[in-house]
Amino acid sequence: MSGQRAGRRRPSRAGVAGCAALLFALLAQLTGCAPPAPSSADRFPDVQRMLDARARAVRDRDAAAFLDTTDPRATGYRARQREMFGNLAAVPLADWRYDLVATGAFPLPDGGSGERLAARVRLRYRLKGFDTAPVSSVQYLTLTARDGRWRISSDTDGAAAGRTGARQLWDQGPVHLVRGRHTLVLGTAADPARLRDLADRADAAVPAVRAAWRGNWPGQVVVEAPDSVGGMAQLLGSDDPSGYTGIAAVTTTEAGTAAAAPADRVIVNPDAYDELNDLGRTVVLTHETTHVATRTATTAATPLWLSEGFADWVAYRGSRRAPAVAAPELSRAVAAGQLPG
Repeated sequence: MSGQRAGRRRPSRAGVAGCAALLFALLAQLTGCAPPAPSSADRFPDVQRMLDARARAVRDRDAAAFLDTTDPRATGYRARQREMFGNLAAVPLADWRYDLVATGAFPLPDGGSGERLAARVRLRYRLKGFDTAPVSSVQYLTLTARDGRWRISSDTDGAAAGRTGARQLWDQGPVHLVRGRHTLVLGTAADPARLRDLADRADAAVPAVRAAWRGNWPGQVVVEAPDSVGGMAQLLGSDDPSGYTGIAAVTTTEAGTAAAAPADRVIVNPDAYDELNDLGRTVVLTHETTHVATRTATTAATPLWLSEGFADWVAYRGSRRAPAVAAPELSRAVAAGQLPG
């Protein structure tokens, strides 16, 4: 075109757009504004759909649909899942969901046919009438694709790498329920008297805690009573029961991290609990109920002497036991001037 100087052409619109895109990408990397990486559920939507169908089958009590999410060639796993589904029959569920959290969660063993994934899956469930927030539990599952469909073929392949996850009561055997005024006791032992005793003591613990703690809490307790200390360890996500030997009971999360706290569970070790006398059993249930009540008022930064000391103070309150009898180690420490910082 006449009048245009040689060597000074105007850039095209496409060139300007390309430079702008490159500049935006560089700025995003520098400022940390790059788009987030897609989640595992987004990358494997068919897997998440299978997990959604599995959860729906549990909520609908549809055994056939539930078993349809298991690999028909994994006969041992499929048989255990059939038992597990039956063990859930008495459990009052308000909700039940699965989320695919990650893949490549553990090394897969050699062998097996079909495309496979080592998945980390989060189970979230609520008990009707007791849980205002879901309980969250991690599972490590082997997923196998056959004929264009993903199914679950194992929940034990991650064990060699320490990826076992928590095994709930219904993974351990048929679940029996006993209801109290303020409590729900779930146990795997077909011993109604033992479960009723736990419910009665927890029922008595709730008003005792209310009288000592004026904080806001629902005033309800869920107690889980496995058959052994090994079952207790599994509920807490451990394969090593030795760490819980001699501990009569524990609250799943004794130091909370947020106001919207997940539902707590008081888990009883039958071996240690059965060795206690009448007062000891009452003290244990009241102590753990105190942890449930104070859950949202404590954090990981709360001193152990304060959270545990307060729970013991509530548990022994009104027992007419002198401090030297109720807390001999503490009494000796105070007498020696060894006070907490």
